[in-house]
Amino acid sequence: MPIHELTDEEIRTWSLEQKDRWWLETVFRGDMPQLTLRSALTGMALGAVLSLTNIYVGAKTGWTLGVGITSVILAFAMFKTLSRLGLAREFTILENNAMQSVATAGGYMTSPLISSLAAYMMVTERVIPMWQLMSWVIVLAVLGVLFAFPFKRRFINDEQQPFPEGRAAGIVMDSLHHGDAATGLLKAKLLVAFAALAGLVKLLQSGPITNYLAFKNFRPHLPEFLDEWIYGRIDTPEILGTPVTSLTLRPELDLPMVGAGGLMGIRTGISLLLGAAINYAILAPIMIERGEITPSAKGAIGFREITFWSLWCGVAMMTAASLLAFFGKPQVLWQAFVKLAGIFRPRDAQRQTDVLAHIELPLGVSLVGVPLLGVLVAIMGRQFFGIDYWLSVVALALVFFFCLIAINSTGLTSITPIGAMGKLTQLTFGALAPGNKEVNLMTAGITGEVASHAANLLQDIKPGYMLGAKPRQQAVGHLLGILAGATLSIPVFYLVFLKLPPDQLLAADLSAPYALDAKKYPMPSATVWKAVADVLAEGLHKIKPTAQFAALAGILVGMVLEIARMATRGRFPLSPVALGLGFLIPFHTCLSIFAGSLLFWLAEQVFRGTESRGNQVVVQNQEPICAGLIAGGSLMGIAVAVAELFLPVPG
Repeated sequence: MPIHELTDEEIRTWSLEQKDRWWLETVFRGDMPQLTLRSALTGMALGAVLSLTNIYVGAKTGWTLGVGITSVILAFAMFKTLSRLGLAREFTILENNAMQSVATAGGYMTSPLISSLAAYMMVTERVIPMWQLMSWVIVLAVLGVLFAFPFKRRFINDEQQPFPEGRAAGIVMDSLHHGDAATGLLKAKLLVAFAALAGLVKLLQSGPITNYLAFKNFRPHLPEFLDEWIYGRIDTPEILGTPVTSLTLRPELDLPMVGAGGLMGIRTGISLLLGAAINYAILAPIMIERGEITPSAKGAIGFREITFWSLWCGVAMMTAASLLAFFGKPQVLWQAFVKLAGIFRPRDAQRQTDVLAHIELPLGVSLVGVPLLGVLVAIMGRQFFGIDYWLSVVALALVFFFCLIAINSTGLTSITPIGAMGKLTQLTFGALAPGNKEVNLMTAGITGEVASHAANLLQDIKPGYMLGAKPRQQAVGHLLGILAGATLSIPVFYLVFLKLPPDQLLAADLSAPYALDAKKYPMPSATVWKAVADVLAEGLHKIKPTAQFAALAGILVGMVLEIARMATRGRFPLSPVALGLGFLIPFHTCLSIFAGSLLFWLAEQVFRGTESRGNQVVVQNQEPICAGLIAGGSLMGIAVAVAELFLPVPG
């Protein structure tokens, strides 16, 4: 059935009660099955597994990618196949929608692991016990759900804001369940096929595993870096005396990053590669030759040593551009705060009847739950991280206003400006608790993570509103996804990224420090959080003079490029945030992302006709192909890392 929507005139002139009655009579699907046992379990399983892909991508790029459409396609295909085999009924469209609410909530649980919490562990040089970290992120996520629902009636029911990413998920579900079944199955087949390809490549890159697969004199091993085939025969090239391998200037066979590049687009791919080329091919060799970038204690120079210098330019560029973009749309900020007065009351002065009371999450749940969980957050902050109670109260008060801004931005653009808002909260707490980097990170983490979950929940609620689902059941599904994502992603984070021994996972007090593997997983988002905390605590004088000049240049470049982007309404070919990020990510990762963005851009140019087979298979299925590469390679990469912990050395 077609998706019913109000016209712009109706949105502007109808009262909230009229809109609710129209939705109840025209869109609502009544008691069609949605949050059933099978949709909940499927969503929890897919969300937990797909959350691992976000850890992998986030640890390498600092960004996380939505898993909603991936989960929708997989669930549709799975139950379509089971139905044909006579083993189950097909998913209803609302079961698929409820499932994606659960799955996407699980995917969101990785955000603090690659940002504020990782930065905290870098600063303190200690690993937070897993039970503390798990309880902390779950409570913040649930608090985000409770903050979100008072905003839902205004931004979705009344304002009918688009929430573009959520809207896309709704359109995909409608086309899968009511369109051509062959098209839906093609998307699923492509996703699975490219996932298998990426998974196989990642498996064959593992030295310990391919040792077990060796047959006679043949070992089916694929190198992680393609130049390994070359440098075994010729000397490694150098730039100003530094080997290109030390500068990370090498091609990497990393299919998940190729998939990520396809989703990010050519503009982001070019910007990342340009930033990385300037940093690693030009600035880093010069600074090494001048002695500004010094070797490690072992006498080696690599990615970590280079980023100690270069991160200041990249962070300055990203922060300047993000803040300018944030404040460069005063109408968005103004509209958000104008709506503040109307959040808890109808638009009309007259009392209105709530015709959706039987399916909406009662406002009383938020009014009671937010203070209770707020007290719990303050207690946990004090016990776990040494945050004074009054600072937690300030952070929780800021959450409401940041939720308002984040939801308004996400509703209009699908962009949740947590990066920019995180820097603002770090600046705030840098003034309230000067010199305390740990408090700076964790209080900013409170506001950022709660606001992020609130905005992302409404992004998930949007397709349910379009398709006639019960929002109360989606809220419950989101809570199930939170538990599923945390239960799997956090232990894997400790095993793979912190290299924590399995017998230490449940330790109440860890006996030894464990470090993030910065060479393999640069954690750029966490690096930015840490860098801002360092500057606020220690002052600019702690940064080398050349790095200070680079930071100043980064600020100017970031502002100029962002002004150009705003002036051209997004048509400017470079992204200042991506350009700055290129200073924080190894060149080989940026090259893989660029390769993916270039391949799909070329496909769009070659297969322009929508009726051509190439367009129908590649261009129209770009998202399933990229999602397959990301999911297959990321999951296999993490599975291999876990397996290598337990594999005995052959022979």
